[in-house]
Amino acid sequence: MMNQYETVFILTPVLSDVQMKETVEKFKSLLTANGAEIVNEENWGLKKMAYPIEKKSTGFYCLLEFKAEPTVVDTLEIGYRRDERVIRFITVKLDKFAAQYAEKRRNKNKEA
Repeated sequence: MMNQYETVFILTPVLSDVQMKETVEKFKSLLTANGAEIVNEENWGLKKMAYPIEKKSTGFYCLLEFKAEPTVVDTLEIGYRRDERVIRFITVKLDKFAAQYAEKRRNKNKEA
């Protein structure tokens, strides 16, 4: 059964723009290779973090919304842990209300 998930990960700020895009593409292809369907991708850019992580106070934030089998999430998170460019990540399963909210937010972003 396909569930809908949302994952946000923070990349180290020392990456160039090209390296950051390559890393995001790496995780997108990891998802699609495991049968996931990417619904939405948002690049939030370089943001200040609430507290320093690994002596860094900023990071590149990226959000991926996807539909996949539950086993794909484990594969994705192992990929995050193995990549030294990722300093934090979180993946959440969206219930029907969160999925509806995410769809509204996507539509609002497309209009803007």
